[in-house]
Amino acid sequence: MEIEQADRQSRPVVAFDFDGTLTIRDSYTEFLRWNAGSGAYLAGLMRLAPELLAYPVRRDRGRLKAAATRLFLAETPVEVLEAAAAQFCDRVWDDFMRPDALACWQAWGNKGVQRVIVTASPRLTVQPFARRLGADGLIGTELEVRQGVLTGDFASPNCRGAEKVRRLQAVFGPELKLVAAYGDTSGDTEMLAVAEHSGWREFVKRP
Repeated sequence: MEIEQADRQSRPVVAFDFDGTLTIRDSYTEFLRWNAGSGAYLAGLMRLAPELLAYPVRRDRGRLKAAATRLFLAETPVEVLEAAAAQFCDRVWDDFMRPDALACWQAWGNKGVQRVIVTASPRLTVQPFARRLGADGLIGTELEVRQGVLTGDFASPNCRGAEKVRRLQAVFGPELKLVAAYGDTSGDTEMLAVAEHSGWREFVKRP
């Protein structure tokens, strides 16, 4: 989901975090659970036990997410993942998206700004949601694909914290100034800091 060159400079930009901001909870965890099935997911968590136990010490979300990606998605054809992500979006949408966040999203759209989702979740799994929302852009963690198959590794740094700003600047330029940004975790702090309006945990309604 690329932003046209003319729009990058001519239209104001509003950035939305995805998980917990537009949605009620983490979409990638939910997708992995749904895609694997309950039994296989629980078995996978057992294999991830060393990483899960080490997380309170390391506090490295990227490492934990990378381990889960290798376990659950390695050797998956990319078209299979894309089809599963689209089906997942259709199944969970009504129970997953925050109504007050959707209202804000629509209000900004009515003002003609560029609405961009910036998420730590893989871009490929969030893409169906971005399409349904009519997003002007989607920035997320990139999954490595070789010969049409997921390797289970990341092709980019985990898109959270300062990486969100770096990725936005790569698209819109180093002098980026967001009209508004919305987020709900420490991984959004840097993005909110470059916005005129900093929307910290503004959305609280559930479907």
